[in-house]
Amino acid sequence: MSHEVKQLTLWTGDHYNEGIGRDDIFDKLREECGVFGVFNCPNAASLSYYGLHALQHRGEESSGICTVEGDNPRNFNYHRGMGLVKEVFTQDVLSTLTGDRSIGHVRYSTAGESKLANAQPLIFKYRDGDLAIATNGNLVNAPEIRQELERKGSIFQTSSDTEVIAHLIARSDKDFVEAARDALQRVIGGFAFLIMTNDKLIVASDTNGLRPLAMAKLGDGYVFSSETCAFEVVGAEFVRDIMPGEMLVLDRDGMREERFAKAERKAVCAMEYIYFARPDSDIHGANLHMTRKKMGQRLALESFVDADIVTGVPDSSISAAIGYAEQTGIPYELGLIKNKYTGRTFIQPSQELREKGVKMKLSAVRKIVEGKRVVMIDDSIVRGTTSLRIVNLLREAGATEVHVRITSPPFANPCYYGIDTPDRKELIASSKTVEEIRKAINADSLYFLSGDGLVDTVGIGNDIEDSGLCMACFNNHYPTPVDESSDKSCSC
Repeated sequence: MSHEVKQLTLWTGDHYNEGIGRDDIFDKLREECGVFGVFNCPNAASLSYYGLHALQHRGEESSGICTVEGDNPRNFNYHRGMGLVKEVFTQDVLSTLTGDRSIGHVRYSTAGESKLANAQPLIFKYRDGDLAIATNGNLVNAPEIRQELERKGSIFQTSSDTEVIAHLIARSDKDFVEAARDALQRVIGGFAFLIMTNDKLIVASDTNGLRPLAMAKLGDGYVFSSETCAFEVVGAEFVRDIMPGEMLVLDRDGMREERFAKAERKAVCAMEYIYFARPDSDIHGANLHMTRKKMGQRLALESFVDADIVTGVPDSSISAAIGYAEQTGIPYELGLIKNKYTGRTFIQPSQELREKGVKMKLSAVRKIVEGKRVVMIDDSIVRGTTSLRIVNLLREAGATEVHVRITSPPFANPCYYGIDTPDRKELIASSKTVEEIRKAINADSLYFLSGDGLVDTVGIGNDIEDSGLCMACFNNHYPTPVDESSDKSCSC
């Protein structure tokens, strides 16, 4: 008597994290990627490995490192792969990446673009040698530039925005630095670029500073990162943030601080402060943990409600929940616990089993919430499905009331600068009032942090008109021209 043995597949695709974040039970927003660069530091690949590991939350789908040796800058050494940093880079792989200069990248891709060809850094051969490019962000005019270049004979190997810059540089008859400057002047959007040749490294930020990028000193060299938390890991000393429109040129003669364009209105992505960046990072002088605590405190002042406990949705809302509790005097409790080891939720054969997947990722602590009036702090509401599931988790665990407080204004508009957001029609705040959203998520009350409250707590600008933040996802005021009919999913 034979028995058919069925293979249990815990994920779809060729690798564990392919498509991570898509079709997830929790519809959280996803950052596109993170970059890490090293110049004039021994064992640059190892430094990049630890730096990228610190930036893993910015992209879990693919990673890559490219190095070049100072005394033998003729050839690049590079390795890219699909999956987490610790999976892609073994000790044997790192030992082949010799050099004192490197650029590295972690990536989260949008739908349809999960493939090794788009993993960064992108590597090219051109007339002056080797060229490697890594970026965090999105170029809103990349499709039209791509079409123009294709008409002129360019052949693209990837669907990544980043390749546009490589073609613009390669087609220029100017030297590398001037060609890069011209290319950066042509592109529009939010970006942080690391561009490396055999003897130079260029570091650049878009004219609004939408995507974060910072510089640190390490020995006689420099380190660059999307977030300052990576500097602590490698022992580098923070120097400053890269400013909007700035272009740094590093070579054996040192570092030149230049500009490729005049700075426009500073508009750092507000979601970096609210959700994306690690709480131990600083952006433009504001520490993320302290900033999120202030958001919680401001929420308490704007929307106090009498309750028994305050809890935050892990992990990004914990800091704000602590701030709300401190301001109100209501005890903070771990009412929700996140399971960090589930990976992607299994593709389930029924809705009933799929709903059980919610409890695989997040659990309510019954002994904490049972019989209690709960204030639940979260960072945003996207489609509303996540909030509904978490509110119901708390109710099933015995909470008598669930009051939801959100540390951002209503998220009603899509992002074109490097955040994977649904179309406008899928964003619940684009079509429903706050009261309608409250009913949709089954909450007893609902309040979003005001725009003024967000600006005041972040504290890098003067007022709502000069906030220093990009708040387009809340107020529809984009800092650059955007084509809302274009495919915003084409990004780094």
